[in-house]
Amino acid sequence: MRKIATNFSRIFVGVLFIFSGLIKANDPLGFGYKLQEYFDVFHMSFLGGMATGIAILLCVLEIVLGALLLFGFWSKKVTGGLLAIIVFFTFLTFVSAAFKVVTSCGCFGDAIPLTPWQSFSKDLVLLVLIIYLFINRASIKPVTNNSKVQQGLFALVTLASLGFGIFTYSTLPVLDFLPYKVGANLPQLMKIPEGAKGDEYAIMYKMSNKKTGEKKVMSDKDYLKTEIWKDENWEIVGNPDKVLVKKGYEPKIKDLVINDASGTDYTKELIENPFYNLIIVAYNLDETNENAVAKLNALALNAAQQYNIRTVLLTSSSAQRADAFSKNMKLFAEVFYADAVPLKSMVRSSPGVLLLKNGVVVNKWHYHTVPSFDKLSEEYFSK
Repeated sequence: MRKIATNFSRIFVGVLFIFSGLIKANDPLGFGYKLQEYFDVFHMSFLGGMATGIAILLCVLEIVLGALLLFGFWSKKVTGGLLAIIVFFTFLTFVSAAFKVVTSCGCFGDAIPLTPWQSFSKDLVLLVLIIYLFINRASIKPVTNNSKVQQGLFALVTLASLGFGIFTYSTLPVLDFLPYKVGANLPQLMKIPEGAKGDEYAIMYKMSNKKTGEKKVMSDKDYLKTEIWKDENWEIVGNPDKVLVKKGYEPKIKDLVINDASGTDYTKELIENPFYNLIIVAYNLDETNENAVAKLNALALNAAQQYNIRTVLLTSSSAQRADAFSKNMKLFAEVFYADAVPLKSMVRSSPGVLLLKNGVVVNKWHYHTVPSFDKLSEEYFSK
């Protein structure tokens, strides 16, 4: 019975750690954004610049420990490492859930979004299983006792997982779980379907009885239903609170608003353009690759001259910073502004490029992989 329980725990924990590591390594920049949230919460913002590098290393650690557990190699060190990691993450998810400081832990990236309490529950289960494995680590048998084979497999898994993380960071996620993925119809994803209910809120009144000093809190519905307002002894104290009672339908894209420097809304005009248009995304102009922007600027000029294709640059930087950047780079593309959150979701690259037509994401590229103007013409513009 102990052998069955140990093998089950070993396989379950090993597979889950590998899966979790691979999902996050598929999008290390996104995982890095999540780590920056935690760094800010724990007043460790000085680590923000290293967030993506730390993200890749954490992914490698998860994958390697999961694989070594499945292989049964070095059971004492591996179970000890897993225990240290799960204790740390259980503490982290508890803090996130209890104090509502981070709304999603990022455990499985954007593929399987979990609430903080779901993440904490998952970590508790893993904690129990890993403690059991640590106690019974002597019964974990390796698939081979050949030390050279063990070291070779360890090196292979480490290099493969590290290479995968670097590859996806340098290109784009192999699997895109974000709403701006290729083929997505952005206007449709921004709409609330007809008949769908929005969020339901209750107005909560703080009541006080002038005669008895009794205090109570009641909703606006109960306030009217009980007709407490007819009793002169009861009075409303302070300002009422608006409380979410029931979550309604939420569009997949709910926070994209594109403005020009004067604040005019251009979202509909840019997103629903019936012709090909190029969107260059550089959410922070201070951190974007200027050489890549220069190449994209030349591409935009050719596209406009030969095919009358509109190119815009979206950023969350200030208008003053964008104006200085535009003049310095001699930008041909028009500059518009949006919040950093949707821009980070559009494309995991700075700069990154989206090719839109009639609101649909036809394709998207990391600045390392943007095709030449001739290839874009052949595949898209000239058709």
